[in-house]
Amino acid sequence: MDILSTVFFVGVIIFSAIIHEYAHGWMANQLGDPTARLAGRLTLNPIAHLDLFGSVILPLLLIPTGMIFAYAKPVPYNAYNLSDQKWGAVKVAIAGPISNLILAFVFGVVLQLMPASSPMIPFLFIIVFANVLLAVFNMVPIPPLDGSKLLLAVLPDSAYQVRMMLERYGFVLLLLFIFVGFEYLRPIINGITTLFVGWL
Repeated sequence: MDILSTVFFVGVIIFSAIIHEYAHGWMANQLGDPTARLAGRLTLNPIAHLDLFGSVILPLLLIPTGMIFAYAKPVPYNAYNLSDQKWGAVKVAIAGPISNLILAFVFGVVLQLMPASSPMIPFLFIIVFANVLLAVFNMVPIPPLDGSKLLLAVLPDSAYQVRMMLERYGFVLLLLFIFVGFEYLRPIINGITTLFVGWL
C-alpha cells in the first residue's frame, strides 16, 4: 500500500476497534451490567477508547513490516451483573466481531453500488477488509480475544487444566499466533472480504 492507503488503513482499524469495543459495552448494558456506561465507555468519542500502545505505538511499529494492526482499550464489564449468567459473557464477546461484520457488509454494499471507475473503491475496500480482519482475528480462541470467551463457555468442567493454561499463558500464545499462525487466517479473511465486495 502507498502512504495514503496505509494511513487510511490505520485510521480505519482504530475507528473500527472503537466500534468493536462500544458493541461489547452496549451488549453488556443491554444484559443488565452498567459497568461500561458508568465508566464513560458507552460513547463513540475516540478519546474514551484510545490506548496509547495499542492505538498509536503498535500500528506505527508494525508499518514497516506490512502487517498493520491496532486495538482500543477493552471495555470493562462485570459478568456477575449479566442477566444471562450462562451465555451472557459469550453474547458480550461476540457483539464486537458482529459489529465489525455489519460494518463490512454495509460498506461492501456501498462499494458494489459504486461505478467501477470511482476513486472511492480502494478506500471502501480497505474499510471492508479491515473490519473482516478485526472480526476474524478476534474470534481466535486465545485469551484475551473474544473467541476465548466462547471456547471457555463450551469447555466442560473437566477441562480445568486447559482453562488454566489458556488464562495463564494467553498473552504469550497470542504473540506466537500473531507471528506464526496469522497466515492461516488469510484465506478466511480474504474469502469473507470477497463475499462482501463481490468479484470487484
